[in-house]
Amino acid sequence: MLQQFFSRAGRDRRRRGDRGERLGGYTYGTIIALATIVGAAEAFKHGAGHIAILVLVTACVFWLAHVYSDAIADSLTRGQRLSWAELREIAARESSIIEAAVIPVLLLAGGTLGLYSVRAAVWLAFIGGLGVLIAEGLAFARAERLGIVASLAVVAANLTLGLMLVGLKLWVSH
Repeated sequence: MLQQFFSRAGRDRRRRGDRGERLGGYTYGTIIALATIVGAAEAFKHGAGHIAILVLVTACVFWLAHVYSDAIADSLTRGQRLSWAELREIAARESSIIEAAVIPVLLLAGGTLGLYSVRAAVWLAFIGGLGVLIAEGLAFARAERLGIVASLAVVAANLTLGLMLVGLKLWVSH
């Protein structure tokens, strides 16, 4: 009975840790996506598809870098090579970096399909990314059972990062 209790507690801590790492990956991936849009929007003024591809490729490169560096760290920490299953587990855990790019990429794709202008696509992708940052802040606050003031502070911090990127975009484009 005691073993079950400790086993469940350990499993719950691992799940919480995994959720935390995935949420961190989503936040990181969203910031990467928004930063990439800032750089690409000026270079590809007439190609929302080019921007979308660049956002997706950048997210994949950062994901691969995280998988590689985590695999090296885990291997050295354990003192043995990782199995393919362990490597797949790391890749899955870090996949939130790529998943975070989905909303901005889909909104940019709308500009490629002619649903709206490239400029509108870039701004919609930014707004979508800011929305994701707000949702991530709320998810963190909920998981931590924060009060209203602390929750608003976390959301404000996420939103501030996103708005700094919007400011950078405005500065770069003018």
